[in-house]
Amino acid sequence: MARPGRPVAKLEITDAERTELKARLRIRKGPEDEKLRIRIVLGCADGHSGTRIAERLQTTIQTVSKWRRRYAAYRLAGLTDAPRAGRPRTVDDAQVQAIVDKVRQSTPTNATHWSVRTMSRETGVSPATVQRIWHAFGLKPHLQETFKLSTDPHFVDKVRDVVGLYLAPPDRALVLCVDEKSQIQALNRTQPGLPLTFGQPATRTHDYKRHGTTSLFAALDVATGKVIGQLKRRHRSAEFLQFLKTIDAAVPADHDIHLIMDNYGTHKTDKVRTWFAAHPRYHVHFTPTSASWLNLVERFFGRISEQWIKRNAHTSVADLEQSIRDYIDRHNADPKPFVWHKSADTILASVARAASKISCI
Repeated sequence: MARPGRPVAKLEITDAERTELKARLRIRKGPEDEKLRIRIVLGCADGHSGTRIAERLQTTIQTVSKWRRRYAAYRLAGLTDAPRAGRPRTVDDAQVQAIVDKVRQSTPTNATHWSVRTMSRETGVSPATVQRIWHAFGLKPHLQETFKLSTDPHFVDKVRDVVGLYLAPPDRALVLCVDEKSQIQALNRTQPGLPLTFGQPATRTHDYKRHGTTSLFAALDVATGKVIGQLKRRHRSAEFLQFLKTIDAAVPADHDIHLIMDNYGTHKTDKVRTWFAAHPRYHVHFTPTSASWLNLVERFFGRISEQWIKRNAHTSVADLEQSIRDYIDRHNADPKPFVWHKSADTILASVARAASKISCI
């Protein structure tokens, strides 16, 4: 029987340090070596043995001991590598921490965000050094992502309902994600662009001619990836009803149909409700408000926009519509389903974290 090793005292960290460490872990493109060190520190702070931490993180006990000692001695600054042989460091740990804190917690006087040059002028550190520090910590102040939290009072129930259909679809039934991509413009450039060549991207003119718009009604089969599509010049409840009839004719009569849709007004008119009541094999599942990301057909819309519509030229609406039909035909000849991975619990936990952060601002 192996003898137990010498007990190691629990690594003490403050609540502020724990919050900072967890925040760095959540940086999607943060340095992986730093994330390993953070997990080691958090494991030590939780009282786990070095052997257990090493096994769980698939590293060595020597590595665990090293970063435990470094953190105990230097705290957050100890997570970076120690200086190596070569030219002496020109920036100390305190300066690094000051630059990291400044870019995260403040803005320059005459701009909405820091640039490498403005931070360099503010701190007296060279632009190249600022760039290296930001890269090491995964900081990108020039980028900003958008978000919108749903205020739907039935958000939780709707998320569980829709995600349940993705992860465990019912037998003898089709799950179809339905939506409209409206106001697709038929645009034609005023003159030809230059083709792609070595060292030079393809070009297109800035100005264009408008030839009208069309709307794509689409139903994505979650199981197969096939798309039922229909193009309409107008985007009303009447056109949506026509599309429902197209779906009804395309799906075998002995199958139930589960439709995942958003809360757009054309989906909820009296005529649409009456049609659903007269066709009991249809089961409608609405996504929460402001949650179009939950509808997989949006992935198809994004793909056709980027791969086909955005960079093509069309001389008329009829030309645009035929082009879209051709794309859908090619897609359906070799369909690939979009696979949903996240559980409802994972999604709800992520939304709760975002809401909690916003409430603290």
